[in-house]
Amino acid sequence: MSDIYKGYRDPVLQVLKDNRVQVWSDVELVTKQGGFKGIILPRSETADARHVVLKLRNGYNIGINVNTIETIKEIARKEANYKIPEKDFPYDPQKPNVKLLGTGGTIASRLDYRTGAVIPAFSPGELYGSVPELADYCNLETKKLYGVFSENMGPEQWIGTAQAIGEEIKRGAHGIVIGHGTDVMHHTAAILSFMVQNSPIPIVMVGSQRSSDRPSSDAALNLIHAVNTAATSDIAEVMVCMFGPTSDQYGLLHRGTRVRKMHSSYRSTFRTISDIPLAMVDREKITPLRSDYKHRRSDRDVIINTAFEEKVSIVYYYPNMAPDIIDSLIDNGYRGIVIAGTGLGHVNKPVYPALKRARDKGVAVYMTVQTLWGYVQMYVYETGREMMQLGVIPAANLLPEVAYVKLCWALGQTEDLEKVKEIMLTPIAGEITEREPYNGYLIYQGGIPEVEEFLRQIKR
Repeated sequence: MSDIYKGYRDPVLQVLKDNRVQVWSDVELVTKQGGFKGIILPRSETADARHVVLKLRNGYNIGINVNTIETIKEIARKEANYKIPEKDFPYDPQKPNVKLLGTGGTIASRLDYRTGAVIPAFSPGELYGSVPELADYCNLETKKLYGVFSENMGPEQWIGTAQAIGEEIKRGAHGIVIGHGTDVMHHTAAILSFMVQNSPIPIVMVGSQRSSDRPSSDAALNLIHAVNTAATSDIAEVMVCMFGPTSDQYGLLHRGTRVRKMHSSYRSTFRTISDIPLAMVDREKITPLRSDYKHRRSDRDVIINTAFEEKVSIVYYYPNMAPDIIDSLIDNGYRGIVIAGTGLGHVNKPVYPALKRARDKGVAVYMTVQTLWGYVQMYVYETGREMMQLGVIPAANLLPEVAYVKLCWALGQTEDLEKVKEIMLTPIAGEITEREPYNGYLIYQGGIPEVEEFLRQIKR
C-alpha cells in the first residue's frame, strides 16, 4: 500500500482537505500523468476511498487515484442542483395530445448526488423545465412503464409496452413517444412493429447517445424531433427518431424493422439498412423521403398481438464453428434458431449434422446474412442448397435481429412450422423488401479522394 494511504481512514477526503477544495469545486487538477479540468463530484455509494471523481468539461466522469495527484487548484464553486426545476406543462386545447411512455434511458436527466450518475427526468413538469420547446407542439402526458437499462429489455417489457400502446390509442392519443435506451432500441422497434399492427397514429421511439449533462448531448433535440413527429406527422408506423448527421441539422425517422444501431458512441448511430429512411425531421417540419408508408387515420382501430416464444436464439456463424453450439440449443428445448451466416448465407459442413438434428426435432432454423446489407441466396452455391435440404430456410433480407424477434413472435402463435414459415416470409411492416435500392447501401471509405471531396462539402 502506498504511503499516502497510511494513517488515513479516507484518503480522498484528506487530499481534498490538504488542497483546500471541496465537493462541487471547479478545479485544475495536476497528476503524474497530466492535467485535468473539471468539477469534483460526490462519491458514489459504490466507489472506493482512493479515487477523486471528476466531471470533465466534455461531460465525461473519470476517477483519479489519489496517489497520482500532485496539486488541486480551485477555480470556482458550483452549486449542487439535484433536481430539474419543474414547471407546469401548459395545456392548449388547440394542440394534439401526445403520450410519452418511459422504459428507461436518459432523454432528460439530472445528477444523482448519491452516485454521481445521471438519472432520467420524466414528469411533464421536469421535461418542460428541461426542454420547454415541447409545449410548442402538443399537450404532453407521461407514463413510466419501466426503468431499465436498454440491455435488460425483454419479452416482459415488450409485451407490456405493446399493451400500453394499444390502451393509449384507444384513449385517443394523437401520437405516442417511447423513451428507450439506444443499445437494443432496434430490437424493440422491430418487435413492436409486429405486436402493434394497423396503428392509426405515429409511434416514435427515441433515445440519446449522450446524456443531458454533457455539452454535446443529443437528448433534447431528439426529444423535440420525436414529439414533433408524434404530434404532426402523417406517418402511422413504429419508427426510431434519432440524429441524422453528426451535427444538429436534422433527425431521421427510420422504419422499425429496417433500422440498426451502427456505432457505439456517434450521435448519428442509427441507420436504415438496405433501404432509405422514412423521413427527415427538424424543429419546423417533417420531410418524407418516400411515399410507401402507412398514413395517419382518425379511427382508433389497432391490432395488438403480443404472442412471444422465448426459446429462440440467434447464432453468429464463425469459421471452425462446432456443431455443439446448435446441439446445445436443441438439447435445451429451443424451438427456433436464427443463423447469421457468411456470404449469401453459409455455414461449414461440420455443422450439418446438427442442422439435420434440428430439423428432425422440429426446430425452426432460418438463415440471415451477417453482412447486414443484401439478401440470403442459398440457391447459388452447393453449400446453400445442401443446407436447405437439411431444413434451413432462407430469410430474404430480414436483418438478423429482426428475424430473431419475428421468429419469437411467429412461434408464439403456432407450433405448425409451415404456418411459422408463412408468417416469417410474409412482409408485415417492411421487414422484407423486393429489392435493395441503389442508394440503400452506402458505406463511405475515408481517405479516397472523391470521398474526401464529398466530405469537405458537407462537413461543418
